[in-house]
Amino acid sequence: MSKLTGTHSEVSAIDFTTLTTVPGTLKVNPDGHLSAGIIEGAADGRGRGRQVIAVARTCNLIFVVLDVLKPLGDKQIIEAELEGFGIRLNKKPPNITVRKKDKGGINITNTVPLTNIDHDEIKAVLSEYRINNADVAIRQAGVTADDVVDVIEGNRVYIPAIYVLNKIDAISIEELDLLYKIPMSVPVSSKEWLNVDELIEKMWQTLNLVRVYTKPRGLPPDYSAPVVLRRGKCTIEDFCNAIHKEIAKQMKYAIVWGASAKHARGQKVGLDHILEDEDVVHIAKK
Repeated sequence: MSKLTGTHSEVSAIDFTTLTTVPGTLKVNPDGHLSAGIIEGAADGRGRGRQVIAVARTCNLIFVVLDVLKPLGDKQIIEAELEGFGIRLNKKPPNITVRKKDKGGINITNTVPLTNIDHDEIKAVLSEYRINNADVAIRQAGVTADDVVDVIEGNRVYIPAIYVLNKIDAISIEELDLLYKIPMSVPVSSKEWLNVDELIEKMWQTLNLVRVYTKPRGLPPDYSAPVVLRRGKCTIEDFCNAIHKEIAKQMKYAIVWGASAKHARGQKVGLDHILEDEDVVHIAKK
């Protein structure tokens, strides 16, 4: 992380040397990283764990850096500590609705079969939280009691994570092939600076971001400072609002060059046009 972001953080060959969060910026793509160590018991405050994990809750993406010589054991420890602080890695919020009401008891509906929990167990969970009147709707297969608890608690965060498997310079090619079977993992060597390009590419894909470049009238595109949007919120209107909320109101039309445009010479579009990564946009005002 220090090499990628140009910041200084205490590191060594000894585990958990890094105990504080150090923000940095990666210039290749507009994204921030935080460098910090999590030890067993972090959720209970060991090794400044609460401060470190509290910062992790605000991230758009978490890098879990593991030693390739013992990846699975450390992976389980880190995941357990993050889980204990309400952080769910590479998961989506359960499609469960719990709507409290004043009377009428517990009414449970499910549009999919319940394989890991039944209605009585759901009622037992609700009773633990002193919820005696509620409508519960389950629209997702395979939900568990933990999923119901997460919805009731309402303070869980769901964050994508990449498992960075470090020190591949110390293992064989056959062992490296096995590492790629770990989901959402990228093997690297920080010492020899191996496979870092793949890590950066994986990071960009996982963040699901879109870079859009501006083109002032009569001037070439400005490739030095892209406007960064998230997929699903990357229309021309979102682009305008990211610069200044008044621009969308003043816009007459926009011209777009790039993957989202129908013509190589550019396409005239409106506010609802969806942009793609590395598009170039000129805004014509009224």
